[in-house]
Amino acid sequence: MEDRVAIFIDGSNLYHALRSNLGRYDLNFAEFSNKLCGPRRLFRTYYYNVLQDPGQRAEGHREQQEFLNALRQTSYMEVRLGGTKLAQGVRVEKGIDVMLATDLLHFAWNGLYDIAVLVSGDSDFAYALQAVKNMGKHVEVAYFEANVGKDLLDIADNRHLLNQRFFKGLWTGKRPPPPRKVPTEVPFGAKEDKSSGGQRRPHLRRTKGSHA
Repeated sequence: MEDRVAIFIDGSNLYHALRSNLGRYDLNFAEFSNKLCGPRRLFRTYYYNVLQDPGQRAEGHREQQEFLNALRQTSYMEVRLGGTKLAQGVRVEKGIDVMLATDLLHFAWNGLYDIAVLVSGDSDFAYALQAVKNMGKHVEVAYFEANVGKDLLDIADNRHLLNQRFFKGLWTGKRPPPPRKVPTEVPFGAKEDKSSGGQRRPHLRRTKGSHA
């Protein structure tokens, strides 16, 4: 019987990794999913991110909605959105990691997939991945070398190194504008960056951080 693959994308983590490592984020998500899945059968791709507050920046909210609507039109793609909260005067993501981990475990428990592919370098998912392995599923991690926790790689049955070569042919061709200076008041939120392996620090996210 053909293995069923479920792909779980940490949208914020992927966006920041794409931007810092490759300087672009105009990713074709359908082709990206197909490459991660390979010849196996794709059950579904799940994309997780925070919904931008239109009251913070209306233009950024409009652009995010266009991006999300395009994602929703992608075959076998589900979009999961969370909110934000204030932490020390900065907006940070609320509940995204829990949402992804819950789906990862719930779908495994119900036998909806055979292989889980996690697109993230966030070590917070390590325990959930181990639990999925304990249910008899195979787990894979797609990661950037500079943005991944070692414990994720230790748990993974298979690894997909994301680099310039991997993404060849996976771009939409719509290059993003040059990066602008991050505003004093972050309009879209922040996410704690734990990929460095050191002390947790706020990971500031600009408005377009929602787009990948």
